[in-house]
Amino acid sequence: MTKQKAVVILSGGLDSTTCLGIAMDAGYDVYALTFDYGQRHRVEIESAKKVAAFYDVKQHQIAQLPFLRTIGGSALTDDRIDVPHTGVVDHEIPVTYVPARNLIFLSIATAYAEVVGAEAIYLGVNALDYSGYPDCREEFIDSFAHAATLATKVGTMGGTLHVMTPLLHLTKAEIITLGTTLAVPYELTSSCYEGEAVACGVCDSCRLRLKGFAEAMLQDPITYAHAR
Repeated sequence: MTKQKAVVILSGGLDSTTCLGIAMDAGYDVYALTFDYGQRHRVEIESAKKVAAFYDVKQHQIAQLPFLRTIGGSALTDDRIDVPHTGVVDHEIPVTYVPARNLIFLSIATAYAEVVGAEAIYLGVNALDYSGYPDCREEFIDSFAHAATLATKVGTMGGTLHVMTPLLHLTKAEIITLGTTLAVPYELTSSCYEGEAVACGVCDSCRLRLKGFAEAMLQDPITYAHAR
């Protein structure tokens, strides 16, 4: 019996790796898609390769998007903007927001899904930890899924491409607890925005990750240069 297929947008971070584990547990043949967009934290691309190899996915594509670094506008793509170490502020859009990133990523993932015949796209967005990111909201995901149905061959032929966001309403601790039950290899992941070989432990992403492990009462398996 032919297994169903899913495209998983895999950054190499904790959330996207958990999504990959969820898709594998659901029985999908997984086609992983990683984006090289000139991000400061390029170490995550190597993490994505390790995670994809760990799960022995059907394919792992790395899409090149240098234009996002060319235009800048984010601490992740513009070296003139410092990565914040002060903690996430509610109801503010952080400087780590990359303009239209998830819109662009999902558009490319949709094309990939059409080519390989996937019925689902998994994206590790989370509205609780990063409520300030406009492209992590449920309204955006629902709107994109509708647009993808209108814009694709599979949609016009009566098919449906599902955009799966299983982590959308989970806390970081709940994500980590879920991933641990699925034996997700968090030791292979990278979450630090500074992009060094050893995670800084003080950028906003590291803080959220460490807080999540602490609240889940679990030990983070990666090493940190500094941890508060």
